Amino acid sequence: MNLYVISGATGMTGSELARRLLEQGHIIVGFDNFFASSIDTVADILENPKFFFYEYDLNSMMQMEKISDKVLELKKKENPDRLAFINCAAVVHTKHFYKIEHTFQTNVVSMKAFLDQAIALKADTYINCSTSEVYSMQSWNLNGGVKESDYLVMATAEHSQRTSYAVGKLLTEFFLKDAVDKKYIKGCSIRFANVYSRHERFAEHIIPHIIDNLLESRSVTLLENSKINKRTFLHNIDSCRAVMALMNTPQALDGSVYNVATDEEVSIIELVNIIAHKMGVNNAEIRFDGYRQSDPERRLLNTDKIRNRTGWSPIINLDEGLDMCIASIKK
Repeated sequence: MNLYVISGATGMTGSELARRLLEQGHIIVGFDNFFASSIDTVADILENPKFFFYEYDLNSMMQMEKISDKVLELKKKENPDRLAFINCAAVVHTKHFYKIEHTFQTNVVSMKAFLDQAIALKADTYINCSTSEVYSMQSWNLNGGVKESDYLVMATAEHSQRTSYAVGKLLTEFFLKDAVDKKYIKGCSIRFANVYSRHERFAEHIIPHIIDNLLESRSVTLLENSKINKRTFLHNIDSCRAVMALMNTPQALDGSVYNVATDEEVSIIELVNIIAHKMGVNNAEIRFDGYRQSDPERRLLNTDKIRNRTGWSPIINLDEGLDMCIASIKK
């Protein structure tokens, strides 16, 4: 039996991790401040006696001290085989990336404090959830997608403050690599593609935005960028499976970075039409309003590294994943 500490435990990847790890009989200490989620995502596991959930904020030193106290109590009482920290908490949604101080405090300063906390508690493993946003303006190529070893071409503050999120997440990868190299802890960083979930009802991300627009007016308003943009989408079942695969592969926990994505690329216009068809909306009207600077036309990741090291591959295709999202609305 292991003990896992999950920040962002009601988010898309965090909530699915808590659910799957509890199914395996492990103990979870999870917390979230509901910045981009709600308690509803873990409603089905709240009564599990091995799930200790707190409405805490990663930025609160006092609340993080309480997490440490709980971990020490459980280590003494349960004597787990392994203690692992998984950092899923972050300032997310593009509109918030322009709030530089908040983004830096949560995604960088508090992540480093969470890593230090894991080391102080003698955790075995730390998983750092990073982002494919770090690829910024060079986020695709014609040779199977960008690799973790590729050099980065990033938009600067002169182009767009949006890049504050990518720069902050990139810095967290350096913090973790340094800690692993110094043999303080084992771990890795994960650059996820666009994660989506049937639980997500906050319309800042594109899939719930499209669904909500179609429900309200049978039309969808998109940014001008969407006329040409393409993306791949990763279901949270697969993002969760990737974290678990990496945690269970000792040779993968060497401070490395891993791309986690599908190769199922779709244009945003096509995505609207697919969802509209599934919802029974014929000839959905698409309107365009606003333009986002430094928004890459495509984001296509090469995932050979995680596939070769762990055997992971996605199991939820976009068609199935969208069906799950739409079915959850009808409940």
